[in-house]
Amino acid sequence: MKGYLLGQNRDVPNSRDFSPNTDELVDKNAQFVSQFADAGLALAPKRHLAIVACMDSRMDIFQMLGLAHGDAHIIRNAGGVVTDDVIRSLVVSQRLLNTQEIILIHHTNCGLQTISEDGFKKQIEDECGIKPGWAIEAFTDPFDAVRQSMNRLHHSPFVIFKDHIRGFVYDVETGKLNEVDPDPRHAT
Repeated sequence: MKGYLLGQNRDVPNSRDFSPNTDELVDKNAQFVSQFADAGLALAPKRHLAIVACMDSRMDIFQMLGLAHGDAHIIRNAGGVVTDDVIRSLVVSQRLLNTQEIILIHHTNCGLQTISEDGFKKQIEDECGIKPGWAIEAFTDPFDAVRQSMNRLHHSPFVIFKDHIRGFVYDVETGKLNEVDPDPRHAT
């Protein structure tokens, strides 16, 4: 497999156990369509709820919270951290679709706990020839990372509903949500 490095083709590492999934998933969609029961759901979430969570594949947000389709907006990224793009999505969710509550869910054993911001960016720069302009948002403690994300929401002039913001760390070994107390210096 070839990749791009400043106009040059180069070998890109490839996992030996990888095989493309898209054809299988499209076939499974045909089965899904034959049993589709969600027609007619409202565009706005029924619970007026937005959830920001890590993209980790061990977390099924609907299952862990007992949610149904149409109950909430789910916004996911690496680490579940509040970034400018998460703020953008929350602004659309709140201002256009009337969500008024935000739940943050990070988790134990997160991949972002295993890297350093500078080290990972340097590795990418060495491989690609250019340093990423975006933040990785690496962290060591998921509870502190949730507090940081809560603080960002409370201080954002764009987020209009701030009375119901809560954060949690999901334990990937037990399935339990552990609530994170907000930083008292920044709580509203």
